[in-house]
Parts: sequence; C-alpha cells; structure tokens
Amino acid sequence: MAHRSWFPDVLTGTHVVLRRHVSENLAAFQRWYSDVEVSRLTRYQDGPMRPEEIERFFVARALGAEALSLAVHVRETNRLIGTCALSQLDSDNGSALYHITIGEKDTWGRGYGTEATQLMLDHAFGTLNLHRIGLTVFEFNERAIRSYRSCGFVVEGRAREAIWRDGRWWDELSMSVLHSDWAEAQAPGSSASGASRLGRTLRETPAAGLFGRRR
Repeated sequence: MAHRSWFPDVLTGTHVVLRRHVSENLAAFQRWYSDVEVSRLTRYQDGPMRPEEIERFFVARALGAEALSLAVHVRETNRLIGTCALSQLDSDNGSALYHITIGEKDTWGRGYGTEATQLMLDHAFGTLNLHRIGLTVFEFNERAIRSYRSCGFVVEGRAREAIWRDGRWWDELSMSVLHSDWAEAQAPGSSASGASRLGRTLRETPAAGLFGRRR
C-alpha cells in the first residue's frame, strides 16, 4: 500500500503535468477502459472492462491508497489524457511496479507517455530513493516497449505465450530499471541525460531519503 507521504503534489515536465486524480476523472476512465483498442493493450481478458469494473478499479487504484496513481495532463491545455501509477510499493526492498495508460488515442505516439514515465522514475529514484522499478508488457505493444527502453528499462525475462490475442499466442515481457541505471543516465554526457532532464520535476513533496538504504 502506498503511504501518503509517497505522493508528490505535482510532477511537471516539458509537455505533461502529473497530478493527483479527482473523482471527476471517472468519466475518462469509463471511456478509456471500455475502448477495444485500449483494452487490447492493458487487459489480460479479451475484451473491455464493464462499467462497474471500471468504477471499482478507479476507486481502488486512482483515488485510493492502493497505489501511487497520478493523472497525466497535457501541460499546454491541461487536457486529461491518461493515468500512471506505482503499485506494490515495497519499502523493505525498495521496489515497485509501474503502470501507464494513455487513454486518449489521438495523443498516441507524441511522447507524452515517455515523458510521464520519466517523471515517475525521477520521483521514484530521485525523491523516494527506491532501488528497482519493474513492469510487464505484451510483446505486441511495440510502441510501449520502445518508450520503456528509452527511459532505461531493459528486458529481463519473458513468460512465453502467456496471452492470446488476434488469433495467436504472444509472450509477456518483464522489464526493469535500477536506481544505478537511472543515476548513470543523469551523468553529464550520458546519451540518456537529455531525456532525463526533459522529465525533471519542478515541484515535489520533500520525501527525499525515505528509502535511503542502498545495497
């Protein structure tokens, strides 16, 4: 469970702003997770979520303390386009799982998800001082895999033929990024440092050192 001290007030990047979810965001969740194309990339089940499922998910994961969940807004217009979260936050081992959905399909491919991911990693490693962030992604979601790789995630394993989509079996990839990977990317001259600076947070809660134990 995410302790409230883990939540930032706001994370601001060049093109997106991450903020705490509000109850009014349920309407966007209902639209996103009932969409066939969005569900194809985010659900193990073959089909969209039912309205009552979406509401339960929203209350538990977006509004509740089950995960550190933030709404993704376009900075210039304040348009709500998606959601991202750290779940299964483990203070003993300094780890968490990462999730992101960009639900507004007309914004796909514009780099908003990549910047939101970098902002979350900057918060996870730079403020919370976590050690490891992991995620899983279906192998057919090539856009997401490219985005994760650009943020420093590496493939560390795969569950072979774990999901049935489009008339065939697909693998599910496990990816992770470590605090040391992130720190190396901050170094001047690093090929990743420019992308990381792009996602630098402008305002965070003062929770630095919450997980200061490094192994």
